[in-house]
Amino acid sequence: MSNRAYNIYTVIVVSILFLSISLACLFSPEKDYSESERRALAGFPSVSLQTLANGQFMNEFTDYSLDQFPLRDGFRRIKAVSQYNVFRFRDNNGIYISDGHAAKIVYPLKDDSVINAADKFGKIYDMYLSENDNKIVASVVPDKGYFLGEKSGYLSMDYNKLENIFADNMPFAEYVSIYETLSIEDYYCTDTHWRQDRILDTALRIADALDVDINEEYTIKEATDEFFGVYYSQSALPLEPDRINYVTSDSIEGAAVYNYENGSTGGVYNFDKLQSKDPYEFFLSGACALMTIDSPSSDNDKNLVIFRDSYASSIIPYFIGAYSKITLVDTRYIEPSLLSEYVDFSNCDVLFLYSTMVLNESSVLR
Repeated sequence: MSNRAYNIYTVIVVSILFLSISLACLFSPEKDYSESERRALAGFPSVSLQTLANGQFMNEFTDYSLDQFPLRDGFRRIKAVSQYNVFRFRDNNGIYISDGHAAKIVYPLKDDSVINAADKFGKIYDMYLSENDNKIVASVVPDKGYFLGEKSGYLSMDYNKLENIFADNMPFAEYVSIYETLSIEDYYCTDTHWRQDRILDTALRIADALDVDINEEYTIKEATDEFFGVYYSQSALPLEPDRINYVTSDSIEGAAVYNYENGSTGGVYNFDKLQSKDPYEFFLSGACALMTIDSPSSDNDKNLVIFRDSYASSIIPYFIGAYSKITLVDTRYIEPSLLSEYVDFSNCDVLFLYSTMVLNESSVLR
């Protein structure tokens, strides 16, 4: 083939490719949300003389064009596999794989953030608990980096220091360490959360500190055999699915969960959520500012108030038989000053249960 013919063919192929991509960009429907990344996608920016003049339009258009690019998920997968397996990058989007688990790099330890979280909980204590004779317990849930980070050669914060800072700044609570009750096998491979069917020992440790008995006859059942967690989405790497198992008992089956955000009453497990954007919301229907669990089968009038993040959703069912009522509060979504309208703190145990990731980014707490 002559150089002239080769150049002509090259121009034709490149032109066809460019035209195809341009037409795909032009006629592909705009998407509002990325299921794989679990985030909202940028929409077409507004056009005005001001946004054109100050560069805002072009900056926003760049985000828009990247988010709305045709076959974006496929290209994300190619990029991730190439970086991780071909160019031997240590991580992709801050996610790494070790021992078959996908984990996020959480580094460095932000001492001020942990102290800030403890200060916010201290204000809750001053508002509602200081005048009452409550049993108050606090504990920290380690993220997967505690088990994988340092031994795999990744940046890893000092988890024991975080635990000590938190405990030292929570003098009103009995601190209970649960680190040694856990292992990496107690967490989902593709997700940040722990597996409910693996954390009975952890629940027993917390129950012992609260001085309650949670020894029921639990049955383990399968909710779904194909669960792709948040790290599957964020890493864009081809990972094997997890399985969601759950525990049930007479008290769990008989409990009624009331959601203050939407005024609904339901069960402890929401099977509809297995088809949602985040199947982990199967446990207590996911994030909620305020909810209560009433347990008619409980043989006492004890109440528990738990200040929590998403990890608590799957461990709290173990405590349903030990309390007649459990109130779950997530101060990422409700101002603590409003709690007096909904929660009676006069006769209850109190548990502060938060993950290292939330404590290290405590600006999310109100």
